[in-house]
Amino acid sequence: MANEDKKDFNAMLNESKGMPKIQIITDEASVKKYGGNRMYFAPPADYDKVMKAVPKGKLITVGDIRTAFAKKAGADFTDPITAGIFVSIAAWASFQRSGDKTPYWRTLKANGELNPKYPGGTEEQKRLLEAEGHTVLKKGRTNIKYFVKDYEKSIFKIV
Repeated sequence: MANEDKKDFNAMLNESKGMPKIQIITDEASVKKYGGNRMYFAPPADYDKVMKAVPKGKLITVGDIRTAFAKKAGADFTDPITAGIFVSIAAWASFQRSGDKTPYWRTLKANGELNPKYPGGTEEQKRLLEAEGHTVLKKGRTNIKYFVKDYEKSIFKIV
């Protein structure tokens, strides 16, 4: 996202824009890729609620959240594009609030990757995760990415 300092992320967090909803997709490649045609859209506040539930020392991935939402809604999958956007909105909304914080740094991308779109980028997420006892590894030479070591051992189960 751009111009984060000029946006009201808490207002964006509370905009439902007709969600939750299920949309039927017909693109054969997408149906094959995601294993069905029922695509679920969860509102941004739902992502924030799950992210707030992740306790210190535990982690969750955006994929875990998407899978749980789709299962609960009776859909085949949750839209990955809006999921990524809404997780970032939840992070920035928390950053803009003085209280009622969301521990967004505990929500990782696929394979335990840190999210460069969070406030402070990967360096701040790395600092916060290491403060909670996680080990963060740097991978790559030119396209550097950061991952939580053995993140699977700390996965929080959504109920």
